[in-house]
Amino acid sequence: MISWLQITAGQGPDECAWVVARVLDQLRREAQDAGCEIRLLEAIPGGKPQTLKSALVAIEGEGLGPLIEGWQGTIQWVGTSAFRPHHKRRNWFVGVRAFRPAEKTAWNSSDLRIDCMRSSGPGGQHTNKTESAVRVTHVPTGISVIAQEERSQHLNRKLALSRLADSLNYADQQAGQQQQKERWTCHITLERGNPVRVYQGPKFQRRR
Repeated sequence: MISWLQITAGQGPDECAWVVARVLDQLRREAQDAGCEIRLLEAIPGGKPQTLKSALVAIEGEGLGPLIEGWQGTIQWVGTSAFRPHHKRRNWFVGVRAFRPAEKTAWNSSDLRIDCMRSSGPGGQHTNKTESAVRVTHVPTGISVIAQEERSQHLNRKLALSRLADSLNYADQQAGQQQQKERWTCHITLERGNPVRVYQGPKFQRRR
């Protein structure tokens, strides 16, 4: 089992980007303690040293479920800004959200249903008498394609399989674009309140 976690400062200032980097460090420690493997997939640096506007990590392992539950939501840090020590604000927020990886659809012959039928296009009596058209359906997704241009059922089968591969690739691309949209939405809709975790102080200690 694998999941992605995105940590984002949203549209927050440098202090929030500082918190993102601290959250990433803490998440790595907790993932290791839970027996999970964690990999950094993407990190967007902030405008100050040791800051990150966002980070995307992949986590997998048996302890994944409880780990994700304990992190997903708004994280609050209470402390004085390291960049603006005289700033009155002491509460800074970042968001953590889980995503399923946009995996490429894997398929093999056992996933396919192949039906032969008479072609409906032009071609005279030969077209009407022979079942040269081929419909291929990818059962897990329900995606179906038809090829009937050729008089040879064998050639139409090849055409249909090629079209199915194209259709599955297109579906994968659409799923990836939708995930990108969801990740972007996470950046701009960060909730500043109702935190699932609160940390405080320069050592980033969790408030019990």
